[in-house]
Amino acid sequence: MPYDPLNQDRLRQALRRLGELARAEGLDLELSLYGGAVFTLVYGSRESTKDVDGIIRPAELGRELARQVALEQSLPEDWLNGDVAQFLAEREERRPYPKDDLGPGLVVTVPTAAYLLALKLRACRPPLPGYPGDEADILFLLRKLRPASREEIEASFARFFPTDCLSPRAEDVIEAWLARRD
Repeated sequence: MPYDPLNQDRLRQALRRLGELARAEGLDLELSLYGGAVFTLVYGSRESTKDVDGIIRPAELGRELARQVALEQSLPEDWLNGDVAQFLAEREERRPYPKDDLGPGLVVTVPTAAYLLALKLRACRPPLPGYPGDEADILFLLRKLRPASREEIEASFARFFPTDCLSPRAEDVIEAWLARRD
């Protein structure tokens, strides 16, 4: 069954409901958002996302409540997807998302722009059918952060992934941005 993508409104509704359900259980869930949800909800640089990459704590109860939200709001069962955990850095930089925007029961954090850029540069996936790839997100973050040089970008990347090297594809995206930014 095809599902509509999560635009800002649908995403907020789903997260608010998740918080309401947590509150009814007498607790606050902690949710760390990544990927498309951040570009949609925080930056507004995307109209929508197909799912929410996020780490929820406590995990088991969080996933159970997310399934209930899926049923109530006609979302895919895996609308809240924890697979992102395998791609995260040991040392993360996150900041709080405004609690007023989502209501009680849910404490949300999002990666800093520098950390999100490092994650996107590390992945740097090409476009595929049904997926636009990471280049637009990388370019958005580079415009936002306005690094002065390739060395500054590499140093920022190395803060999070000190043993990784940028892929040739990521290097090409950076070089193209540096050439166009003037």
